[in-house]
Amino acid sequence: MKNSIALFDFSKKINCKNELLAGLTVAMTMIPESLSFAILAGLSPLTGLYAAFMMGLVTAVFGGRPGMVSGGAGATVVVLIALIKTHGVEYLFATVILAGIFQMMVGIFKWGKFVRLIPQPVMYGFLNGLAVIIFMAQVEQFKFTGANGTVGWLQGTPLYIMAGLVALTIAIVYFFPKITKAVPASLVAIIIIFAAVAGFSIPTKTVADIASISGSLPDFHIPGIPFSLESLQIIFPYALIMAGVGLIESLLTLSMVDEITNSKGNANKESVAQGLANITNGFFGGMGGCAMVAQTLVNLNAGSRARLSGIIASITILIIILVGAPFIEKIPMAALVGVMMMVAVSTFQWVSISIINKMPKSDIFVGMTVALVTVVLHNLALAVLVGVVISALVFAWDNAKRIRARKYIDDKGVKHYEIFGPLFFGSVTAFTDKFDPVHDPEQVVIDFRESRIVDMSAIDALDKLSKRYAQYSKELHLKHLSEDCRKMLKNAEAVIDVNIQEDPTYKVMPEK
Repeated sequence: MKNSIALFDFSKKINCKNELLAGLTVAMTMIPESLSFAILAGLSPLTGLYAAFMMGLVTAVFGGRPGMVSGGAGATVVVLIALIKTHGVEYLFATVILAGIFQMMVGIFKWGKFVRLIPQPVMYGFLNGLAVIIFMAQVEQFKFTGANGTVGWLQGTPLYIMAGLVALTIAIVYFFPKITKAVPASLVAIIIIFAAVAGFSIPTKTVADIASISGSLPDFHIPGIPFSLESLQIIFPYALIMAGVGLIESLLTLSMVDEITNSKGNANKESVAQGLANITNGFFGGMGGCAMVAQTLVNLNAGSRARLSGIIASITILIIILVGAPFIEKIPMAALVGVMMMVAVSTFQWVSISIINKMPKSDIFVGMTVALVTVVLHNLALAVLVGVVISALVFAWDNAKRIRARKYIDDKGVKHYEIFGPLFFGSVTAFTDKFDPVHDPEQVVIDFRESRIVDMSAIDALDKLSKRYAQYSKELHLKHLSEDCRKMLKNAEAVIDVNIQEDPTYKVMPEK
C-alpha cells in the first residue's frame, strides 16, 4: 500500500499519514490535560509533560494494545495528592516506581485476564461517568483567575469570544469528516482556530495562560528518600492504590479499543508495559500515569490503528518541551476545549440510553451507580469496584433463587431429587429446604445432571443433609456429578466422608 510501512509486526501494514496526523493531534490534546493535572497536584508543569512523554513512548513500543494512548492521567495522580502535600515530590517518585513494580507483577503473573470479570453495565457506567468528567473539565476553562487569586466565570466579551471559538471548533470537528476523512478533523479545527486567533489578533486564553512548557531532557534521578522500612510503610498503600487505579483504567481502555477495532489486545503485556513506564517515570522525574481514554478516542477517530501514532505523539511532546514551547503556548484553549467536548460526546455511550427500557433493572442500577461514583468522587477504580461488587451480589441473588428440584419415586421405592441450578453459598438454604428426611424412604438419590456443586458451602450443606438422613438410618446417594464436582468432593474428604462408586455415583456418609 502506498504511504504504508510495517512496524514491529511485518505481517501488518500501517498508514503513515494517518499515524502521523493522529499522533500530532493526540499531542495537542494531551499537553493541556497533563499540565492541568500536574498543577492540580501541586507539581511542576514539566512533571506532567515528562509523564506524558515517557508513559506514551514506553507503552506505545511495549504495550499490548496498538492504538491505545497513555500519559500523565489524572486518575492516578489524584490518589497521590495527599502524599505529595505531606511528604513532598521525592516520595511521589518513589511511589510511582513501586506502583510500576506492582503493575509489572500483575502482567508477569498473568492476572490481567481478570478484567473480563467487569460486566457491560459497569463499562457503560464507567464511560458515561468519564464523559461527564471530561466535559465538565472543559467547562472549567470558562473561568479566569484574577490578580488577587480570586477565581470567577468569564463575562462579557471574553465569554462571547471563548464560547464562539469553542462552538466553531465543535462545528469543524462535526462537519469536516463529511467533506473528507483524509485529515483528522480535530487537528484541522486546532489549526483553523489558531490561524483565526493569530490572524485577527483575537484576545483569548491560550496554553501559555496555564503554564510555561519549555524545558530540557528529563534527567535520571534516584528518589531522595530514606531507604528504610518506615519509608516503605509510607509509600506502600499509595503505590498499591495507584497501581490498581492505573491498571483498571488501562485495561478498561484496552477492552474499549478491542470493541472499537474488532481486534484483541494483550492485557498482561499491557500491564507489564504500564509498570515499566511508571518505573521509568519515577527515575526520570515524571508524575506517572496510565491509559487515557479521551486521547485514545482522539487517536482512533483520527484513523490510527498501530503503535506509530503513540510514538509520534510522545516525540512531539518532547520536541515541544525542548524547542516548540513558544509556538504551542499560543494555541487557543478554546480549540482544545472544543475538541475535548466532542471527545466527551463520543465517549458517552448513547446506546445505553436507547436500550434502557430493555435492560434488567439491576443492570440499570449498576450502570447509574458506577457513573455517579465516577462523577462525584472522580475515582474510576472505586467506581468500577463498586459496580463489580453490586453485579456479583445481584448475580448471586438471582442464581440463589433459580435452584429447584423435581421429585419422584421409582419402581424400587427409591426417591429421586433431580436438581436444577447451581448449588453454592447463596442457594444452600433453598436447596436444603427441598428435602424431607423424616418422610423420605430409606434410599434417596440426588441427581446433579443439571446442576453443579460450586463451593465449600455446597459441600457443607450436603454433609449436613447426609447426617440428617443418617439419623433416621437412611442413605443418601449423589449421582451424575461433573468431573470438577467429583474432584471438589474428593478434596473435601478431610471434612466429610465421601464414598466414590464406579457408576460413578457418590455417597456422602456421616463421619463415624
